[in-house]
Amino acid sequence: MNTSEAKVIIEAALLTAEQPLSVGDLRRLLNDELNADTVRMLLDQLRSDWQGRGLELVAVSTGWRFQSAAAMRHYLDRLNPERPPKYSRAVLETLAIIAYRQPVTRGDIEDVRGVTVSSSVIKTLEERGWIEVVGHREVPGRPALFSTTAEFLDDLGLRSLSELPSLQDAGGEAVAELELQLVDASDLSSKDSQQLISESPSPELTHFPTVSLSPS
Repeated sequence: MNTSEAKVIIEAALLTAEQPLSVGDLRRLLNDELNADTVRMLLDQLRSDWQGRGLELVAVSTGWRFQSAAAMRHYLDRLNPERPPKYSRAVLETLAIIAYRQPVTRGDIEDVRGVTVSSSVIKTLEERGWIEVVGHREVPGRPALFSTTAEFLDDLGLRSLSELPSLQDAGGEAVAELELQLVDASDLSSKDSQQLISESPSPELTHFPTVSLSPS
């Protein structure tokens, strides 16, 4: 198989895939006739080919996908005039703390927020696929440790945690930035939206921690 033919096949696969495709997925698609470096080269070529168009090829946590360019959102929103989902302060703060401090327990989250973490908030984030239990802390009671998932990164269009907006000192600003990214990137169903809205807002987060992030 020559690279020109492989490039057309990869393009077609990515345009029709429901989920991001990894380099390994694409190699299997091509019956392993091309090595990983060649596949990456073709992906880079496709990304360049599509620059300046309505769709763009991007790399996210679990692979590569086509998505609408940011400049197209204003026009595409006309097809769906509903207002974007609103996220409760409790959900956003909890998600942000997990994202920036992971892995964390519910107790860690409560120490930062200063209020009890509702079980419904944790359940909503787990059902959405944004957080998961990755272990247990070796202390009395062995509380669960929560971290974000690859799906969380995919929904934000990120490849790793290092691409999250940096935290300086104001927790509210970080939460607002995270909300903007989620509204832009995620495709929530009406059911998901209602779950996220259902939790009443919590007090402002006044002492959000600054942490160093490393790629996942």
